[in-house]
Formats: sequence, C-alpha cells, structure tokens
Amino acid sequence: MRHASPCLTLLAVALLAACQSQPTAKSAAAQDAEIAAAAASATLDAVQVQRSAEARTRIQYNRAMPTAAYAPPPPAPMKMAAGYVALQSPGLVSLPAEPANTEHYAAHDDNPIHRTTEQSVSTFSIDVDTGSYSNVRRMLREGVRPPADAVRAEEFINYFDYRHPAPTNRDAPFRVSTELAPAPWNSARQVLMIGIKGYDVPKATLPPANLVFLIDTSGSMDSPDKLPLLKQAFAQLVPQLRAQDRVSIVVYAGSAGLVLPPTPGDRHDDILGALERLQAGGSTNGGDGIRLAYSMAKQAFVKDGVNRVILATDGDFNVGTIDQGALETLVGDQRKSGIALTTLGFGQGNYNDAMAERLADVGDGNHAYIDTPQEARKVLVEEMQSTLLTIARDVKIQIEFNPAYVSEYRLIGYENRVLKREDFANDKVDAGDIGAGHQVTALYEITPTGSGAERLPALRYGQAGNASATAAPMNGEIAHLALRYKMPGQDRSRLIETPIQAATLTRSPGESFRFATAVAAYADLLRGGKHIDGWGWREVAAAARGAQGEDRFGLRREFTGLVEQARQLAARDPGDTPAIARGE
Repeated sequence: MRHASPCLTLLAVALLAACQSQPTAKSAAAQDAEIAAAAASATLDAVQVQRSAEARTRIQYNRAMPTAAYAPPPPAPMKMAAGYVALQSPGLVSLPAEPANTEHYAAHDDNPIHRTTEQSVSTFSIDVDTGSYSNVRRMLREGVRPPADAVRAEEFINYFDYRHPAPTNRDAPFRVSTELAPAPWNSARQVLMIGIKGYDVPKATLPPANLVFLIDTSGSMDSPDKLPLLKQAFAQLVPQLRAQDRVSIVVYAGSAGLVLPPTPGDRHDDILGALERLQAGGSTNGGDGIRLAYSMAKQAFVKDGVNRVILATDGDFNVGTIDQGALETLVGDQRKSGIALTTLGFGQGNYNDAMAERLADVGDGNHAYIDTPQEARKVLVEEMQSTLLTIARDVKIQIEFNPAYVSEYRLIGYENRVLKREDFANDKVDAGDIGAGHQVTALYEITPTGSGAERLPALRYGQAGNASATAAPMNGEIAHLALRYKMPGQDRSRLIETPIQAATLTRSPGESFRFATAVAAYADLLRGGKHIDGWGWREVAAAARGAQGEDRFGLRREFTGLVEQARQLAARDPGDTPAIARGE
C-alpha cells in the first residue's frame, strides 16, 4: 500500500478545517467535493475509525408484513487512537453501520376476552414448545428487555414441571386434570388450570431411533453461542444412543453435505468425531439441507420406531429455498411419511424464532431454544423421551363454558394455536403432539356470572339471546372439557370428555397452580401488563417464591431471579418504550 506524504496529509486536513470554519461560504456539496478531491490527490488510501463498543443495535420484527424497527439512541462519542484523524464529512468517509439485530418474531396479539353468551366455545391445539422462555432468559441475562413478540405465554408456562397426575395404564396415552381457584391478581375472577400428562417410557425401553442431525454450519453460526454450543449440546445426547439406533449428520452452508451416513448409535466415538470436525463458513441454504436430511431419514427408516430430523440452526436461511411458506410445504409433505422434525434454536443477532417455531409445528415436532449447556441437557438428556417419542398426535382441546356460571373468559397464550370450532372434529386439521412423559398446561381466566368483575362493557340492549337467563345449571357444571387425539400411525381421532364442576372451586390452590399463575403473570408483564390488574413484578416474585416446592434442577429458583432482572430493566426503561416495540 502506498502511504501519503506528511505534507499532503496535512494539506487534506487543512482543507477540511478551512471548510468547517467557513460554513456559509459554500454549499455542503461543494465542500464535500473539494475535500474528496484533496484526499484523492494526496493518495489517502484509508481512514480508520474505531467504533464504540458500547453502540447498541436495533431489533426488527417480521410478520410477513411491513416491519417496525427500533432505532436506538446514537452511540457514545468515538474515542480516537493517537495518530488517527476522524474526517466527519460523508463525502469523504462512509462509516460502516453497526450490524443490525435482525432477530425475527411473529407478531401476535393477546387472546381477547370473550362474552360467554356470544361465544361459549373455545378451541385450540396443544403446544409443548418451550423455546420462547429460554430465549427471553438469554436476553434478560444480557441486560436486554425482550420484545413483546418474543414472549409466548404458553411456552413460559409449559417450561416448568407441575407434576400433573400421570395415567395409570396405557388405554389412553395421557391423563387430564383440572384445578379451579381465584385468580391471584383479582379474587373476584377465577383461573381454570388444565393439565395433561402423557405416560412415561424408560429410556432403555424406547423403540429404535433413526435420528438425523441437520446442522447449520454457515458463516452466521461462527460464534461461541452457536456452533460451539451446538456441538456441546449434541455431544450430551450421543452417550444416550444404543446399538439399535441409527444416527446421520447432514450439514448445510452454501450447499448441503453428508458428514456421517446412517451409523449405529453405539459408535459414539465416530459420531462425536464427526461433530467435532464441523466448522462454520459460507451462506445458508437451509432448503437443500432439509431435503438431504429427509433423504437420509428415509434411507434408514425404522418401522414402528422413532424417525426424526433434529434441525439445529439460528434460522438465518439466506440462499436457496428461503421462503418460509415453501419450507413449510416441504416439511409438511415429509411428515406424512412418518418422519418428524424437531428444531433447536441457537445464538443471537439474527435468530429467526418465527421460522424455527413454525417449521417444528408443521413437522409434527417441538421447538426449543438452547442458550446454555444446562438447557441442552434438559432438552436432549433429561427430556429425551418426550423430545423423541410421540405417544399422541393432533391433540386438540375444546372448552364450552356455561353462561349460567361464567360471564367472560380469556385463554392465556396459545394465540397461534387457536382453532375454529369446526376444526375440533375435523381429523384433517393438524394439531400439536405429545411425547412420552410430556405434560401440557393451559390456563383460562374466567369471570363468574354476577361477580361484577366483568371487563367488557354491558350491552345496550341486554345479553345476546339472553342466554345467561335461560342457561341450565347442568348439575353445577361450570364448563365441559373435550379432547381429541390420534394414536401414532392412525388417522381417526379419539375423544375424551369430562365436565368441570363449579363445586371444585378451592380457596387454597396447590403450589403448582400458584407457580403456573405466577409464570403467566410474568409473561403478561413482559408484554405490557394489560391483564393482571394491580399485580407488578414484586407480587409475581413473591408468589413464585411461595410456590417453589420440589425444585430438583433449581429452575423455579432461577425464575424468581429472572423476575427481578426484568423488574430492574423495566425500572430503567418504564412504560411502553421502543424496547418492547411490536411488528405491525
């Protein structure tokens, strides 16, 4: 590289100073042109500018519609190293922009409050994903207030074990339980907790598993919280594999490649060695990777066994098939062959949460986010049976509330799982699956008829159809609960029905109920705190501390710490600020 002489360099600086000292003498464009010409004649090849490490990034939200972006305050003044000159004119130097944080979250609104006399039936698909909770945990630990759309209440609630009662035999793959108690944030209202617990299977008795590790090795994965953490995560799963299992490893960057053909699961050294050799580089052709992964899964298909692709990525697909709709179609077509898809999210900055969650939904799998080796162990070791083995497919819940007892109701979370009423009995409509030992928890906030605690304004001309006046008590039933599910390999659903009695209301709910409602309130606060009346961060933390119970892995204790971290962030950034901006 040629270097400018001291005299010519000084000439360029002098010209700059002269222009800046006479701002009215010439137009800004003329000044910029003179400065650029002087710099070029002086053969000034480059000017180095050190950006402040404290510069903040912005977050964009993708809703498959125009996005809203949070533009942060300008970075702190730059500190220049000795011997460097900062030329501020845009005509001379164009400073590289701080890489934008392009994490994508599907925008969603909270479920509305329904007047029972107008709409007495609520229908939704179950969800066993937990990725939203651990992803938000990552943000809070980094001192970042999470965007509202990163918070999915059902995934927060389902992250924890509530010890719902399990089935006593396998005539039905799961058992349903309910609990009804006053809402902790307003005793005039009530919360109905629905628990579903699947039968468990000892790891040693799991059927043979055919697993394909589909691993993103693109350049965007070159970060300690991405590919290196990914290797640690899968390395914890490998020792659990047996001789009857089969493992393949497919990677994708600019193109897809086969790193490990179908290999017996007990060849741990071969599998671990293939993982260890992985390196990041190139663009991200996720579509080709998915196609090759399913091809390997079909090649090693195990009849009556576990056949699953485990996709590990930051979701930043940028070449090949990048349209989310096309990818969903590809995955949806493949699930019909009996191969499920689980997605594991990694990293930050460009994490595509919306895509990772949606592909898992379409692929009859589940989605988790791995932020630590401990989370990897929870998902891939402690919960291996539920992650791998599906015991019930297309599980749907339908509640009909009795207007004689219930004036209003609101489903907490599950916004992207709500179904039409007619979808419940339609076996062609896809829904969530339950794995061995899995549990699902859903909460409804309900307003008793005549309580005076209604949120919706009274109708001018009275109740629609005056249903509340004519509704039959139905032997004290507050609601009727129905579930539909399919056994694996079957196309016709089965039905479970159970009434919920008003007399089951308890004024002393169990610790699981109290902790679950605290988690629901925490999620609501992170989304703006619109539904929990006078409750705040301290009330949520106190409720959680009072319901710790048996906390084998310390997750409930960790939760109370996260509530405090969120409280401190909210105190520094009060109100509806751009930090919780929403996609529109």
